[in-house]
This record gives sequence, structure tokens and C-alpha cells, in this order.
Amino acid sequence: MKIALLTATALSLVLLSGCADKVSRIDVHNDKGDQVIGLDYRDFQEAASKATQSMLRSPSLTKPGGGRYILAISDIKNDTMQHIDTDQLIKKIRIELLNSGKVYTTTAVGTSQDKMNKDARALREDDEFRNSSVAKKGTLVAPDMSLSGKILQRNINMGDGKVQVEYYFMLTLTDLSNGFATWEGETIIGKRGSAKAVAW
Repeated sequence: MKIALLTATALSLVLLSGCADKVSRIDVHNDKGDQVIGLDYRDFQEAASKATQSMLRSPSLTKPGGGRYILAISDIKNDTMQHIDTDQLIKKIRIELLNSGKVYTTTAVGTSQDKMNKDARALREDDEFRNSSVAKKGTLVAPDMSLSGKILQRNINMGDGKVQVEYYFMLTLTDLSNGFATWEGETIIGKRGSAKAVAW
């Protein structure tokens, strides 16, 4: 009886696996797959790369006398009709900027804040921790600059059931010592397709 039950179960699994849709792996470095009308990882890679390269070409991130600026991430607003995490864009920018050797990104303040910065310092009051191992007062470094921005979506009805969707990635780099915008960038990604695939 047990053998018959196991055989039936195994047969069912084989049949189910045969009926399942085929899944293929994406080559994220050379994806030739069809475009989607919404934003996908390729769009975030393109927008982040263009913004970063533009920042690095400008004199804004070259610190007089050498060294690195401290950059905080401010608000990046999602003003599209999609539920997207703007950290998809910001994380890629942070990685490229850090690797450039021109900035450090702080996690002590801003939207990329790591609460452990404060939690670790709260251990000063805990007798279970060796005081000499706890971060001292006055060791956090304030940011020199902040990066803020917005992602906008604009839909244009082209007729015949077609639509053009434009995505605007707009970023601003601000010098926190005086409030001046020292760099601004805009990347536009446009797509055309069926209006049925677009959230209005």
C-alpha cells in the first residue's frame, strides 16, 4: 500500500513538472529580452549609470586638496503610477560613487539611515559592554552633500490603442554648507506599446 502511494505521488510530481511553464535564466549583463512598458532593472541600471557618470564628469565631486566628500541620501520621490522602491536607483548610484573614490555615503542620516549608528552608541549606558569598545561621542561625521530627486511618469495616448510612456529620472546634488545645487541631472526613458499594459 505504501509503495503504491509513493509511486502515485512521484508520478503526480512528474506530471506537474511537465505541465509547468518553462523558466529561463536572464543574462542581466546582456539581456536581449523584450522590453516591458513599465520600468524594469535595465531602466534603473541605465538611469543610475548615466546620472553617476554625469556627476563624476562634473567638478562637483572633486574635493579641493583631495580626499572624499561625505554624501547623504535625501528623499527620492516616486511620482509614477508604479509601486517601485526608489532604492533600486539609489543603491546603484551609491555603489558607483563609492567605487569612484570621490565620496563616502553616510548611513548616519538621510533615507539610507542605519539605526545601528544610534543603537551602538546607546550601549554606553549598558554595564554589560566594555566601555572602551563602544563608539565615543563626537565620532560621527556630518555630510557635506545630499542627493535628492524624483521619478516622474508621463503617458501620451497615440491612438489606435497605443501609448507612449516617458519616465523622467531627475536628481539634484546639494552642497549642505550653503544650500546651493552643485549638479543636476535628468535621464529620460521612453517606451511605446499597448495602452492596455499601462496604469493610468
